[in-house]
Amino acid sequence: MNYEGQICRSPMEKGSFMLPVSVGCAYNQCRFCMLFKHLTYRQLPLEEIKAEIDRVANLGGRPERVFLGDGSAFSLPTEKLITILSWLREAFPECAGVSMDATVQSILFKSESELKELHSLGLTDLYIGVECAEEDILLKIKKGNTLAEAEKAIEKLHRCSVGYDAHIMTGICGHGRGEENGKALAAFFNRTRPVRICNFSLFLHKRAPLYEDVLNGSFRPADERENLLEELRLLENLSDFGVQYDGLHDFVPIRVRGFLPKDREKLCAQLRQAIEKYDASPETIPYAVVE
Repeated sequence: MNYEGQICRSPMEKGSFMLPVSVGCAYNQCRFCMLFKHLTYRQLPLEEIKAEIDRVANLGGRPERVFLGDGSAFSLPTEKLITILSWLREAFPECAGVSMDATVQSILFKSESELKELHSLGLTDLYIGVECAEEDILLKIKKGNTLAEAEKAIEKLHRCSVGYDAHIMTGICGHGRGEENGKALAAFFNRTRPVRICNFSLFLHKRAPLYEDVLNGSFRPADERENLLEELRLLENLSDFGVQYDGLHDFVPIRVRGFLPKDREKLCAQLRQAIEKYDASPETIPYAVVE
């Protein structure tokens, strides 16, 4: 299948069969994101999706996991998702799970009976852009939900045996608020227990609406040292539930990943070492921005 736009998925899905079921993002209003702004959202025809499943199956593909794209695949109508999941189960009976990105509102919109049926057909987990744990920032970045609504959606998933994976963005709260947000995120995750946490540390595209706030002075970005400190406070304050963690930093030569609580001390030591390196440097540490 020809893929339209930029591939967007968690690095934890790098070995999954990427099956596009839509183009773009059904919400597409987050002020920090430029991934889908150039695309008009649309659902792909079922016949195209079925043809791609058959193509991979006929080539001998036996994926262990399938990831449905694009930016908010869970916004598809339940009936369409049921059809796709049924085809995947028939084509790849050994597949251990199907996942996709979901908005909080798309989860709240579907009934528990719908979620349970989707789970019975192979839906194992949903990736949710939690981003941060500060209500005023969620409003500022136009996330489309409150933290309370996110928790309500996650509780709903738990009742239906669907796991959730969290996307976060260190730095999204701006200068001076990283440690506060790291601790608040830990408290949120201690309550909601994600299966995976993926940190896409904030970088700003110069055409992103949030960058306009940088130019007019209403948003002061955190520098990379602050982002590392925020991540450290998050990991230090997570309780001892099992979670896979991956921290990506596009503008800092460090990647922090492992399984908690087993690898906590190793990951925290990595972050402390990186912070000490920046403390010893006379150079100003910039925030991440791209053209």
